[in-house]
Amino acid sequence: MNCRNCGAAMDFHESRRYFRCAHCGSIHFPEPAKGDVRVLGVEATAPPCPVCGVALASALLSERAVHYCERCRGLLLDRGTFVEVVQTKRAWAAAEPREPRPVDPREAEREALCPRCRARMATHPYYGPGRIIIDTCEACDLIWLDPGELDRVVDAPGRDRGSSLRGGEGAWRDREERGVRHDDDDDERRRSGWRSSGRINLLDLLFDG
Repeated sequence: MNCRNCGAAMDFHESRRYFRCAHCGSIHFPEPAKGDVRVLGVEATAPPCPVCGVALASALLSERAVHYCERCRGLLLDRGTFVEVVQTKRAWAAAEPREPRPVDPREAEREALCPRCRARMATHPYYGPGRIIIDTCEACDLIWLDPGELDRVVDAPGRDRGSSLRGGEGAWRDREERGVRHDDDDDERRRSGWRSSGRINLLDLLFDG
């Protein structure tokens, strides 16, 4: 299709499910936005989107505070919120899991600036489920997700998926029977961190045991 803004041909980005104009940077989504994000409004001090530069809106995702780009539909959230959202959504996932698509090599080529400190964000694979490439700022502890990436993480197969629907307490009891206390586990993660050379590794968190 052609860009509605300048008339140039647009490229379709399969992983992000949108058309993007290489000439003027305009973005077009062929599908309506999902209702997972509740936009609260754009504040005067709102940080800029690291992809398209417009002011990010304050929003709620699974009742947790995030920033959302109403233009490119990306999500900015801190590391702890990301972990909580992924845990919650995967634990309550009722739909059949979907095998993630291969990573698009073009996703690793872009440069994004952290909306908070304006330093270049690290662009790298996410080592949890979903086969996505994410942008992170180690200094600000922030994560940027392009549209569709959270869905790919939530929809990817794994034994933690749907655990709350099956009786999620059983998973915690199993951990306790193996001598793993919740607070000890959390303390260990804080000591070791969820990062390695600027990368996030949540395999232990999401696929424990």
